[in-house]
Amino acid sequence: MITTDVLIIGAGAAGLMCAAQAGYRGKRVVVVDMGKKPARKILISGGGRSNFTNENATPENYLCQNPHFVKSALSRYSSQDFIDLVDRHGLKYHHKTLGQLFCDDSAQDLVDILMTECEWAGVQINLRTEVLSVKPTNSDHEQGYIVTTSDKSYQCKSLVVASGGLTMPKLGATPIGYKIAEQFGLNVLETLAALVPFTLHEHDKQRFDGLSGISLPTEVTSEDGTRFKENILFTHRGLSGPAILQISSFWRAGQAVTINLLPEINLNETLVQWQHEQGQKSVKNLLSTLLPKRFVDVLVKDGVIADKPIKQLNHPEISALSDYLHTWQIKPNGTEGYRTAEVTLGGVNTDELSSKTFESKKQPGLFFIGEVIDVTGWLGGYNFQFCWASGYACGQAV
Repeated sequence: MITTDVLIIGAGAAGLMCAAQAGYRGKRVVVVDMGKKPARKILISGGGRSNFTNENATPENYLCQNPHFVKSALSRYSSQDFIDLVDRHGLKYHHKTLGQLFCDDSAQDLVDILMTECEWAGVQINLRTEVLSVKPTNSDHEQGYIVTTSDKSYQCKSLVVASGGLTMPKLGATPIGYKIAEQFGLNVLETLAALVPFTLHEHDKQRFDGLSGISLPTEVTSEDGTRFKENILFTHRGLSGPAILQISSFWRAGQAVTINLLPEINLNETLVQWQHEQGQKSVKNLLSTLLPKRFVDVLVKDGVIADKPIKQLNHPEISALSDYLHTWQIKPNGTEGYRTAEVTLGGVNTDELSSKTFESKKQPGLFFIGEVIDVTGWLGGYNFQFCWASGYACGQAV
């Protein structure tokens, strides 16, 4: 039996941040993780360059049943705090639109920084280690936990669950965090794949067969009125792209999404103008100057776009065409699921946790941080920022 102050389950973004912070406070810290490598999700994120934070991160960028829960952690450890950390290590990174920050070279550079911080803080990291059971210590004198793993048993005062969600099972995602929460009587909210591409019904897949790889700027709106203005991408399975990934967190089975295919122009006015200036040209060819030609061809085949000179369109036809393209509705069949999802929606109910320390209100010495809890950020570095913030807050408290 190895005795330690803090045992952390999960060597991902939140777990490594928490470990370093606790280690710097003089705590003996052990991190266990099933993987061969630490922080595997960081390594594949952002196309291998890791979109590691967002300069614009605010509580409004997160979904949580209690919208106030994230405020404390985000205010105490901001995106600028994390930028200061990587600056001290000389990380080369670049800014993209919408406040996103990416590594210049490789996400491995970021993982190396986190591992260096843990090394400096005296943290012990044990990989290829599966957690088999967690039990509270049966001591009247001291509250703590006995954690049995595939190779050792540990006794700790503070147990931190930073095991992530169910996304990307190929990387070793498991429900262990939810099981530990339920074992100690915490409420776990329903989990769903989020920031994930949509699949389409068979008839729509056949309609859009051949459009795979086409991307266009849009504004996508969910049934609850949430909207995102970014690109969509046709895939051989359905729809993806930043706008679709964003809206997927707000979509539920059976709902439609509304897509404005021409968010920057008033199509009604444009069609009338074309009638006056280019009346002989076909509706199809004119619209192909605004939308991908292959997509226009599909709408011609469907009878949505008339294959005739634009001057022959009457006012009701102009209105109908304009409405269709500004409020194109599609009802997804589902999502691609946890296999390709970037995050897990739902998880350990935040009402069960302290927003300042992330400790269970029911079970002293038991903490939950990062993706395992019911906090889901938008696409664009927000989820990593919550991992840094929750890891920091917990690391100050264990």
